Amino acid sequence: MKGNPSEIRGLNITDVDQKIEALEKELFGLRYQSQTSRVEKPHRFNLIRKEIARCKTIIREKELSDARKQQ
Repeated sequence: MKGNPSEIRGLNITDVDQKIEALEKELFGLRYQSQTSRVEKPHRFNLIRKEIARCKTIIREKELSDARKQQ
């Protein structure tokens, strides 16, 4: 599910929001799995959190560029 930052930048904000929602659901599933049983790939926690942060950063960049264009 890892996306290249350039690929994510090519998406519009609603698509990036949907990607964030999917990643948060996956993270929730991993957290639930860690409480009920053993997680097969624990490194996924860090990867998903970083991917969410990357998407949020790209959304913020787009918001700032839109604000600059309006000035």
